[in-house]
Amino acid sequence: MARTLQRTAAFTALAKALVSGARGGPSLGKRLAALPRMMKATARREYDGGLRVAMMAAATAYVISPIDVIPEAAFLIFGLADDAVMITWLAGTVLAETERFLEWERQRDATIPGYVKR
Repeated sequence: MARTLQRTAAFTALAKALVSGARGGPSLGKRLAALPRMMKATARREYDGGLRVAMMAAATAYVISPIDVIPEAAFLIFGLADDAVMITWLAGTVLAETERFLEWERQRDATIPGYVKR
């Protein structure tokens, strides 16, 4: 019973950290909401995340694709390991890139548009 309570407390703490944002950073919800804006800004060439966004899209396609470099049926654990590595890399990249994008948005919004006279 005590272990169940400890697990529940750990998952509750993890959920709170994800919702409120770790170390004062943006919450998971804000990061996920920023993904479509980031892709749109990248497509318009306003944001410089072209290669990173393309690699995240390729990693997502690889994870959800039924075609696999190391098939699970033939290699069991090793077949799952490549997917786990890809998911871990993708999660870390999405977290880092969305934080970078949100900072870029804050700086862009703080800039007052106008003309510079010479």
